Amino acid sequence: MAEEELIPPGVSGIPEEPSDNESLARMAGSGVHAGFPSPAQDYMDSFIDLNKELVRHPAATFYARVVGDSMIDAGVEEGDVLVIDKSLDPSEGDMAVCFLDGEFTLKFVSFKERDRGRMVLRSGNGKYPPIEVTESNDFTVWGVVTYVIKKVCSRS
Repeated sequence: MAEEELIPPGVSGIPEEPSDNESLARMAGSGVHAGFPSPAQDYMDSFIDLNKELVRHPAATFYARVVGDSMIDAGVEEGDVLVIDKSLDPSEGDMAVCFLDGEFTLKFVSFKERDRGRMVLRSGNGKYPPIEVTESNDFTVWGVVTYVIKKVCSRS
């Protein structure tokens, strides 16, 4: 199977253009202050299209839902939705979806030891040790995570 055909279970592609305006949501024009509150504004200023906001390369971008706890210390929890861009080259410390020996995994990539013929995948959870990747592994960085979408209200 060619690398381009590898799509993790639960991952879907993004249409290039939304089919209608139902994907638009109202956007607070002045922003929301996370510190000291500012004077309230009683109106919404504009609309936001999340596909346009979160996706730079539509043909190479996929969504996936997180399963497991290996990235909880990085703020990524089970059920979160990842926005993954396959067109980006990974950089040191990027969070990436990697294909390792027949399985997909979400890790931080480290290339610091590439000159010694290996790289390291690090979890965001201290109970999981780093994974050394060598030339003997079937390995590829499938895509770089650009955004994590979290559910914060248990009622929705």
